[in-house]
Amino acid sequence: MNRLLFILADFLSRPPGFYAMVIAMVACTLLVPFGLTNTVTYALSAAAIITGIVLIQGYRDTAAIHAKLDEIVIALRQTRNDVVGLEHADTQEIKSKLVELEREAEAGSAEAASQNETNEAGAAAGGGRWGS
Repeated sequence: MNRLLFILADFLSRPPGFYAMVIAMVACTLLVPFGLTNTVTYALSAAAIITGIVLIQGYRDTAAIHAKLDEIVIALRQTRNDVVGLEHADTQEIKSKLVELEREAEAGSAEAASQNETNEAGAAAGGGRWGS
């Protein structure tokens, strides 16, 4: 059953599946004037279940991405491991960590740009890295 749900979620999370759902919803809406509200209600209930299936697929993809990123963070010796598992933290903690990381990235890029300018100035003056 799980395999069938994942196959269905994979199909419905792509454009052809989305278009099929839109066509089905339009068809159900067109049935309302003919007194088929029970059919429309049933179709909307089925659509809600399908939405849940698509969300399961999204969760599965997100969990796999987090596992891969955690593996990269752990594999790189110079990285900090305090971001591993951050997806399980509360929203405020995640936001504060993002702000901290963005500040560090800005400081790092400013430092790299400054160092690059220094290297270029030295090379222009004839004192390049490899000598004259």
